[in-house]
Amino acid sequence: MTIKVGVLTSGGDAPGMNAALRAVVRGGLSRGAQIYGIHEGWQGAVDGGDKIQPLGWRSAGGILQKGGTILGTARSADFQTREGRKKAVFNLVSREISGLVVIGGDGSLTGALTLCNEWPALLQELAAEGKLPLAVGETPAPLRVVGLPGSIDNDLFGTDISIGADTSLQTIVHAVDQLESTASSHQRTFIVEVMGRNCGYLALTSALASAGHWVLIPEEELDARWHQKMVKALQRGREEGRRHVTVIAAEGARHPDGLPIRAETIQQILQKQLNVDVRVTVLGHVQRGGGPSAFDRILATRLGVAAIDDLLDMPADTPPRMIGLISNQPTATPLAEVIGKSQAVGKAIEEGAYSMALSLRGTSFRDQLGLLKILSQATPAPVDSSLGAIAIVTAGADAPGMNAAVRVAVRRALNAGARVVGGINGFRGMVRGQVEELNWMSVSGWVGLGGTQLGSGRYDFEPDDLGRLERVLQQHGVRAMLVLGGLNAYHNVAELVRRRNRYPGFNIPIVCLPTTIDNSVPATDYAVGADTALNNIIQAVDKIKDTAGSTHRAFIVEVMGEQCGYLPLMSALACGAERAYLPEDGIAVGRLEADVEELREGFRSGKSLGIVIMGEYASHHYNTDVIRRVMQEEGRDEFEVRACILGHVQRGGVPTPFDRIQASRFANRAILHLLDQIREDDNSAHVIGLLGGRIELTPLDEAMALLDPSAGRPRQQWWYELGQVLERMSRSPKG
Repeated sequence: MTIKVGVLTSGGDAPGMNAALRAVVRGGLSRGAQIYGIHEGWQGAVDGGDKIQPLGWRSAGGILQKGGTILGTARSADFQTREGRKKAVFNLVSREISGLVVIGGDGSLTGALTLCNEWPALLQELAAEGKLPLAVGETPAPLRVVGLPGSIDNDLFGTDISIGADTSLQTIVHAVDQLESTASSHQRTFIVEVMGRNCGYLALTSALASAGHWVLIPEEELDARWHQKMVKALQRGREEGRRHVTVIAAEGARHPDGLPIRAETIQQILQKQLNVDVRVTVLGHVQRGGGPSAFDRILATRLGVAAIDDLLDMPADTPPRMIGLISNQPTATPLAEVIGKSQAVGKAIEEGAYSMALSLRGTSFRDQLGLLKILSQATPAPVDSSLGAIAIVTAGADAPGMNAAVRVAVRRALNAGARVVGGINGFRGMVRGQVEELNWMSVSGWVGLGGTQLGSGRYDFEPDDLGRLERVLQQHGVRAMLVLGGLNAYHNVAELVRRRNRYPGFNIPIVCLPTTIDNSVPATDYAVGADTALNNIIQAVDKIKDTAGSTHRAFIVEVMGEQCGYLPLMSALACGAERAYLPEDGIAVGRLEADVEELREGFRSGKSLGIVIMGEYASHHYNTDVIRRVMQEEGRDEFEVRACILGHVQRGGVPTPFDRIQASRFANRAILHLLDQIREDDNSAHVIGLLGGRIELTPLDEAMALLDPSAGRPRQQWWYELGQVLERMSRSPKG
């Protein structure tokens, strides 16, 4: 029997809801389920009629990159009543819908839990009224419910990040970056109010990603003189040479007495106390708008597929649950627990239990708040000569986010009393003695800059280089080293460690920090720079879709990645491509023939555009032009084929907030680790990375053992299994 599943989006819209809807529809159809779209949220369930319609494969086409939700959403007063929910039950059962996927926030999921709990009783009432053919004494089948976290506030328990939060953060940081240029020109102070009634996630992370100088969030308890502390801190910054100031306030920030802190109040305080020009920018609903980021498209797709699979596989009596991303894996959490713990934070804030609210947000939230306070200081701590100097090197190919990492590393080290020196132009420059002292203000304004201000470049050591480098380190009193880069940088550090017996100057603690758009380094799920590259790719592909959608064309888009297929596969997921050719798989003639036939069949049945993403080293023999000519020949008159090689545009531009924040967190942890090693006289070398949602330090030899030396990539790559998801999203079920 065909299982019928309803899907709805409810509450405030969030970028990525359409991507989640697409994943639910196509994931369900690929397993033989019938999917119904419920329009206008819970109100559509109450109204019934044409508000509940079947969705086919093409219904979910062309929506991946769209903001908002094509199903619509609405606050439903009717659904808040038992009578309204009874109407919803009747409308669902009349269509034999036995499961629901609900995409939304706290209120939407609360409605789902309530409906699920009342389902049996409401069915009995409808049967007693003669509206449903339910036999007396018959136990009605329970409603199966799976929720998905759709909320820009990122305020739901049971997921590390919710659908829409990354896009909203990008919108905020882009706005603050733009404000910075005008603020600096006029030496102005800007107060930026962002969303977050009971959650300071957007305010905190946007301040960290944009180098904000002060942040006000609902979870932090303020004392009666908070405004005086703020004024003094900002004044010190102006005295040290800051040309502008940015204060970011969540809309739910509160005075110690619980009353809201208005942006206009902050404006009046700063104008009076600092005698400066202060402007207020309230971003408002622009934070919800626009197409979803690469991260949100992939997150929504992963969670949407996991949600429909969970619903179809669960026993009928399974309590409702939500699928969220925990430790980089889609994970189910009981809906009652999600709602209870999510609402607990708001309750703690309302009751003035701020320490409880901050504790409920988790360790990562608290650590980022502490880091922001250190970074926003105007001056470092006094020098502690026992710590010596920490050298920072950006090696190998540049990657967006390097500057953000260097900024945090410099200020974190200086705050502890260490000196900091920067290697200019990577290891090539250091060998030649190109080293500069870095101070607190040296890295001011670096957070949003692409590339690397220190300079970089791929380099392999020559025989005489090691002795020269040892002398340079000793001349500058270097006691530890932080090296940012990809595989080339990791191999350089491994060479230094191997040569320690001959060159004792290399007997210092070293940490490798992963910065590469390829995401090809071991011991981390994500490398700094890869997210920016993905967003650059999908922006280009979205433009291709705009120009080619009515011309019956297939585009082959070549992306970077060297021997690692992360960029081609993840960008294919994020832009809705039909195929991705990866170095891990290669390209066989049989597969190429099958793919061409799939494209021909698709164009015959109404498709107007096809996208194929190809890794630059997907094949030793079939390059992009060869693939284009083969497809053009075999496509005959069904479609044209064009090729687009994106090239170095993928590494350009300002880093995304995701990369800035990850770079900052990595650098903070790396410097703290190096400082501990200096104090403990521990000279071991490590690699820092994000593993399963946690920042971990892995011994260098263990990390390098994870590499496949012949392939130039890790042997095990968590993302590779997502190729199955791409297959389900791109291949329409037959019959």
